[in-house]
Amino acid sequence: MLVEIILIHIFIFIFGTLIGSFTNVLIYRLPKHENFVTEASHCMSCGHRLKWYDLVPLFSWLFLGGKCRYCKTKISGQYPLVEAANGIGYVLIFLVGGHDSLTSILYCILCCLCFSILLTISIIDARTYEIPVGLNIAIGILGIIHLIIYITLDVGPERVSIYEHFYDYLIGAVCVSGFLLILFIVTGGRGIGGGDIKLMAAAGLLLGWKHIIPALMFGAILGSIIHIILMKVSDKDRKLAFGPYLSAGIVIMILIGDRLIDWYTALIWG
Repeated sequence: MLVEIILIHIFIFIFGTLIGSFTNVLIYRLPKHENFVTEASHCMSCGHRLKWYDLVPLFSWLFLGGKCRYCKTKISGQYPLVEAANGIGYVLIFLVGGHDSLTSILYCILCCLCFSILLTISIIDARTYEIPVGLNIAIGILGIIHLIIYITLDVGPERVSIYEHFYDYLIGAVCVSGFLLILFIVTGGRGIGGGDIKLMAAAGLLLGWKHIIPALMFGAILGSIIHIILMKVSDKDRKLAFGPYLSAGIVIMILIGDRLIDWYTALIWG
């Protein structure tokens, strides 16, 4: 049994690195508005079309010594780091999400895909201070799929009514994003970005209001602490990219949200 569990998680990690490879494609191509669907993978320096053996996650970069096979230009270490991070993220999501029901497995898959999108958003926003709207739409679609799956199967630790479950996630889509929208209007767009508002609306639809509110809190805390540290160690006037911190807060709630809510409920109600 233990061997089977280990093999399953090794497979999940490998699958995660494969998706992580595609995540790297999105990170580089979306800001440049390049086609990421039909255009073949190529070296960013010489433009040479890459073979399949140049694209094996982790191993190709290590085997080639971090250089292009054709022009010998150094390849960014971001490639293996993103692939490995995505694989590890997938394993963690399945470890904490469990495999006790079809619903939990499907939800883990949706959360894994969301993790990859959040990883993409974090790096792009950190570099460009923009969040591609297509990525937010993709998370919103995952939320809709999750809602349809749950309502269709109608399973879980507690059998709630379809309408109650629907409102939990509908409120999740507007409670945080609505607050951020008000902040956006009051500050004239200086206090928060439009992409951040869309991100929390989409993620709220996937996670529900009980998880998206703490996600905002974690994101704000991380953003404040890390940004202050960066301002202290650098003389530059650093502009805050909030997307990576919001994404971190969302990931925290995906991984341990249920446990935090259970702990908090027990603490309050005894």
